Amino acid sequence: MATAEKTTTKRTSTNRSAPGGSGPKTTRRQNAEQGFVASKQLDENLQAVLVDLIELGIQGKQAHWNVVGRNFRDTHLQLDEIIEASREFSDTVAERMRALHAVPDGRSDIVAETTTLPEYPQGEIDTSETIDLITVRLEATVATMRRVHDEVDDEDPTSADILHAVIEKLEQFAWMISSENRTAGKTR
Repeated sequence: MATAEKTTTKRTSTNRSAPGGSGPKTTRRQNAEQGFVASKQLDENLQAVLVDLIELGIQGKQAHWNVVGRNFRDTHLQLDEIIEASREFSDTVAERMRALHAVPDGRSDIVAETTTLPEYPQGEIDTSETIDLITVRLEATVATMRRVHDEVDDEDPTSADILHAVIEKLEQFAWMISSENRTAGKTR
């Protein structure tokens, strides 16, 4: 009976120390499937997208709870659509990272520390201002994806395809929600 020779590859990752955590832990069978492994750069690029998508969902919920004023119901429902999509997209990106042997980090302190989205204001906010605030956040999330896209595409076109789908949907949301504040014949 022939014995199979085991080969192991050790992936190095940047351990971040954060309150309450000790960084990623390796398991006895980690990376047993020997598939494609993301480079540090691909991992960092997808992590940047992940935190912005998580933050978009969180800020969308904050807006959803505190929007008031004219056209409240439609704005409230549009925010629900954006929140649901951003949660699904963040899950897709995180699961893609895991498929590439990267470790997604969606902890609240990491998200708050690394997101590119500006902080959302506290308190009740008029529908018109809410629309402008959410449009800015949608566009900031897309800007992160466009910033990392070429590097992601060079290493992993499959991950770039995920970014394409997310960009398309978030830009559609930005167009639709920002149209609430537009006047016919006038551009931004």
